[in-house]
Amino acid sequence: MPAGGKPTVHSRRLGHALKRLRLAARLDQEHAAEAVACSIAKISRIESGAVGARVGDVRVLLDLYAVESADERRRLETLARNSNKRGWWLNFEFQAPSMERLGDYLSLETDATYIRTWQPVFVPGLLQTPEYTRALTEANPEALSEGEADAIATVRQERRRVFEESGARYAAVIWEPALTSPMPSAQVHRAQLAHLMDMAEQPKKTIQVLPHSEWAAARVAPAFVALSYANEAAPDVIVQDTMVNSVIVDDQEDMVGYVHAFDALRSAALTPGQSVAFIRKIMNDIAVEKEEA
Repeated sequence: MPAGGKPTVHSRRLGHALKRLRLAARLDQEHAAEAVACSIAKISRIESGAVGARVGDVRVLLDLYAVESADERRRLETLARNSNKRGWWLNFEFQAPSMERLGDYLSLETDATYIRTWQPVFVPGLLQTPEYTRALTEANPEALSEGEADAIATVRQERRRVFEESGARYAAVIWEPALTSPMPSAQVHRAQLAHLMDMAEQPKKTIQVLPHSEWAAARVAPAFVALSYANEAAPDVIVQDTMVNSVIVDDQEDMVGYVHAFDALRSAALTPGQSVAFIRKIMNDIAVEKEEA
């Protein structure tokens, strides 16, 4: 059983993939149960993510479903191996109510090979400075203490370190108001913009600014993150945050609209080079405003 006695993100992803492959092979759960010498009920629980699957059983099922792709087999075997793996974020003593939701997302993000994000309101999490993160945390309606706010900022910076070490590709489209709206101080604002420019210069990272005038494009979708695995360009999962949880979309048909939305956003946005120049101008304007004050 997955850690904690309930489905984990890894077990759900594995179960969904195995079900998709079984249906593509035109086999029913009885065939799968016979192959791994278990009950049909267990196959059903594996496919729902309610229980984990042993690596050996996954290999048998992949053989049964005629999966020949080495990358696909390796990815699913890794999911099976990691179903009970303790997430790095659980090593931090502080666990806010929102950390369970963040933990589900981090389980998805940690394994991703390509991350695409659209953010009309805030700087995307992986691009935030500690000071910017802390300011957002302090504005949280949960009214966290100073120590709790510091702990969340620390977790988010560790998240960025893990991402940097993963070597994943990253593309972000940010609407102009997220960059020009007032921040807690001119110093925090300039530091955040300078960090964005530094990140934009790193390999495998693309940052584009959607001008305020492109309001029609900005309304094609609310903020979302598209995550891809095994070097596939097509997303495997879409994640959207609400006030109380994270909505995970993994149905291929449902994800098509998000793919089209991100393509439209990138087309309407400034080029990466223009975006860096635009961010630099915003930062310089902030500096001038302080000198004139």
